[in-house]
Amino acid sequence: MWHSEQLDLDAYLAFLRYEGDRTPTMATLRALQRAHVLTVRWDTLDSFLHRHVRLDLPALQDKLLRRGRGGYCYEHVALFAAALERLGFRFTAVSGRVQLGADSRHPRPATHAMLLVDLDGARWLIDVGFGASPLEPIELVDGARSEAGPWPYLLRWQDITHGSPGWAVHQRGNGPEGWEVRQVFTENPQYPVDFAVGNHFVASNDRSPFVIRPYVQRLRTDRYDTLDALTWTTERPGRAPSKANVRPHEVPKLLDDVFGIRTDPEEADLLVRRLTDLTP
Repeated sequence: MWHSEQLDLDAYLAFLRYEGDRTPTMATLRALQRAHVLTVRWDTLDSFLHRHVRLDLPALQDKLLRRGRGGYCYEHVALFAAALERLGFRFTAVSGRVQLGADSRHPRPATHAMLLVDLDGARWLIDVGFGASPLEPIELVDGARSEAGPWPYLLRWQDITHGSPGWAVHQRGNGPEGWEVRQVFTENPQYPVDFAVGNHFVASNDRSPFVIRPYVQRLRTDRYDTLDALTWTTERPGRAPSKANVRPHEVPKLLDDVFGIRTDPEEADLLVRRLTDLTP
């Protein structure tokens, strides 16, 4: 289903610097998720510059593995799903609604891609495409937590949109008991064609936040960097975030130096011109 026959598995694992076991075990799944989140880059440049993002595996491998560019959740999940399929894992894709700052009575579209892996008699949430993603699977039980990285996550079964029950991923924030809802989802299965529809909206619709400005993320074990249009923010555990405003012509070098994202000269020039147009 996920076209894993088109995946160069050796090249993908080499990109992750993964040399471990290839059997479908929890140890393999944990190691792959951690390596993918920390290695494969995250950006929305194609939607901002071109309003078009391809999800076919040849294009994804060329962009994310060979050219050193980043992608967003649909791209990450399509690549990761192909790898899991090749390795023999059993899983279902699902869609979530990002809720940070949103009123659950007026939900955002379900445009965040995730996977649920069936393993060891349980189901596990795999969220490799959020940017600041958990570094390990989270068991699909009420109250499950992830403590693998510098920022913890909590999974709860609760009312989500319009009082309907579902799963909510919480991160540390200003909500009750110091948690806030990051995204919500149900276990309704999604297929590549469903992700193609959601991807079309995210990449091209005038209301998509990824169309109106670039957004770039990089998570490391000791820091988290974002570039939101021309605002560069660095967060470290236990410290106040630091922010800096950058100028359009500085962005290509910043992408390379801080985010590990390479842009070719033509793309870098277009990015600078588009960012200049955003400047008041």
